Amino acid sequence: MDEWTNNPMNGVTVVLALLVIVLLIRISIVGRRLKKLRKQYVEVMGNTGITNLEEVIIDLKQSITAQELQSEKLLKQMEQMKEVQQQEKGRVGVLRYNAFADQGSDLSFSIAVVNAAQDGVVISGLHSRENTYVYAKPVSKGESNYTLTPEERKAIAEAK
Repeated sequence: MDEWTNNPMNGVTVVLALLVIVLLIRISIVGRRLKKLRKQYVEVMGNTGITNLEEVIIDLKQSITAQELQSEKLLKQMEQMKEVQQQEKGRVGVLRYNAFADQGSDLSFSIAVVNAAQDGVVISGLHSRENTYVYAKPVSKGESNYTLTPEERKAIAEAK
């Protein structure tokens, strides 16, 4: 046993053997981590055949930029369409009433066709036993240069 302790190379050999064992354990741990990372990489990249992530990221950035420009363009078009839609005369109010209390029923009418700013036209038909008279009046902001009857005002209000 004295030979073992007297020879300094034996101690160095033991220390190197322990160091080799520790390094093998470390290599095994790093190998498992690398295998796990490779598995995650394959899951993310799939079978795309792409090996350069930098190219993928640049392409994605360019694609996002193009989509943002397209989105801005669509938003501008939508705003323009909203403005045009506000000017369209598509709001309709209809009111039937009895113009002459002593005869008939609700055969007279007022129809208002206006836009959101209440610009448009109101058409009234007054029905009597012999005739029906039809009148049209332009409307601007809910008012007309011609006197509006209460029924016509009510039709305009219904067209909102």
